[in-house]
Amino acid sequence: MKGIQSMVVAAVFVLVLAGSAHAFWGFGGNDSVTAENGVVVIPVSEVSDGDAHFYSYDAGGKAVKFFVMKSNDGIIRAAFDACDVCFGEKKGYSQDGEFMVCNNCGQRFHSARINEVKGGCNPSPLARENDARNVTIKVGDLAAGAGYF
Repeated sequence: MKGIQSMVVAAVFVLVLAGSAHAFWGFGGNDSVTAENGVVVIPVSEVSDGDAHFYSYDAGGKAVKFFVMKSNDGIIRAAFDACDVCFGEKKGYSQDGEFMVCNNCGQRFHSARINEVKGGCNPSPLARENDARNVTIKVGDLAAGAGYF
């Protein structure tokens, strides 16, 4: 019985450590996306659950990280996983309910303000378009954010 308890404790420790690594250093959790005809296409159904979905796009050898989510007001939003202030730390954001939290300074930003407010430690807005089926992001807009990474 003691051996099983030790294994459970070890497994929980590993899971917590893995989650902390993503939250504080941005490891893992980024799905790699590719472009076709100059745009990245993400199905709306993939990002409509209220969770921030993290992606990475290879812009000339630099991994540009961003997230897409549907906020509680029903709008699909996108932002770089970086801000104008803390980007040098390369820690990005994590989600806490309806808020995105800077993993460097701890500031919280309501998801309904993403793409509405920019500058400071707000998630840096990423231009996107969407219809009922897909969210599209232009490669040029992704490449413009490469300096954050």
